[in-house]
Amino acid sequence: MLDIFDILGPVMVGPSSSHTAGAVRIGHMARTLLGAEVARADIGLHGSFADTGRGHGTDRALVAGLLGMKPDDLGIPQSFEIAANQGLEFHFHTARLRDAHPNTAVLRLTGASGRKLEVVGASIGGGRINICQIDGITTNFGGDHNTLIVHNQDTPGHVAEVTTALAQRGINIATMQLYRSTAGGYAVMVLECDQPLPDALIAELRGMQGIVKVTGLNLAQQTETKEGA
Repeated sequence: MLDIFDILGPVMVGPSSSHTAGAVRIGHMARTLLGAEVARADIGLHGSFADTGRGHGTDRALVAGLLGMKPDDLGIPQSFEIAANQGLEFHFHTARLRDAHPNTAVLRLTGASGRKLEVVGASIGGGRINICQIDGITTNFGGDHNTLIVHNQDTPGHVAEVTTALAQRGINIATMQLYRSTAGGYAVMVLECDQPLPDALIAELRGMQGIVKVTGLNLAQQTETKEGA
């Protein structure tokens, strides 16, 4: 069933919902997942993003998202200049990916604290996005729901701990996805929830043994959560 967003598209600055609005959202999501101000960004453009992205402002849109802008921000056309003023270094190159959506970007980020992150994101139409990989681990979410992303060691008990913490706060899980690099290695769980994710929940999860990083994305107001010490 189509909703009004499918018919009208997003409120945005730029000529294309896929190449501009979607690109801003990919950049913004990558910044949020990093959990820190972005100091350096190496950005690979695949397919249509590489072929026509510059004309549609994809490059400026991605940088705008990394700066924290939303798709309707009037500063998007000046994102390169704003990035230079804020000390954000960025470099673009062409990426050739296998079996990837034509509007895909690979963002390798370094935060001001030295934290690193690699995100692969695709703009799938109408301003919607799909985060396809985080640090080489396959994922599948777009930030269209209140979303909890937990990075943890792949050891028993973490799924139960996270779901129990949600249940204790009356937060219902709409969808849940589990990913890992190798058995006993690094894992990511993505939970889309019906209710907003409070800061107290994020703090509790960050304090659990074996939890590496926690990010909460609320629809009403995206909350960037910092990696635990």
